[in-house]
Amino acid sequence: MIFCSMREITEIIVHCTATPEGREVSVREIDRWHRSRGWAGIGYHYVIYPDGSVHGGREEEKVGAHCSGHNRNSIGVVYVGGLDRDGQKPKDTRTEAQKKSLLSVLRMLRKKYPKARIYGHRDFAAKACPSFDAKSEYRDI
Repeated sequence: MIFCSMREITEIIVHCTATPEGREVSVREIDRWHRSRGWAGIGYHYVIYPDGSVHGGREEEKVGAHCSGHNRNSIGVVYVGGLDRDGQKPKDTRTEAQKKSLLSVLRMLRKKYPKARIYGHRDFAAKACPSFDAKSEYRDI
């Protein structure tokens, strides 16, 4: 895992776990998924559960593993969900509590990293993630 205390954060990238609506997913479970891919652990810096609770993932000082080509200068934030109940189609499954917490985390990160802009994973990859247009929704933060 790369430790970069002096890296410049220019992107905050919003993700979804790409799990069915209503399915509980923990930081520990995401960590297992990422380790099974050969990564050094969870790639996201923050995880937002359906109840709106915010959980730390990878330490901010460490380079993430969440968006190929963008990890060195970004912070990754993920909400649990992103697929319909059948797990077949992308869907914005954010609960009201997740929306509120996500907004709070993004505001905190923008204050901490004023040069950073907010994007969705889909802005950098051929994916639906995070199943809504984060770049537009958060453009005024």
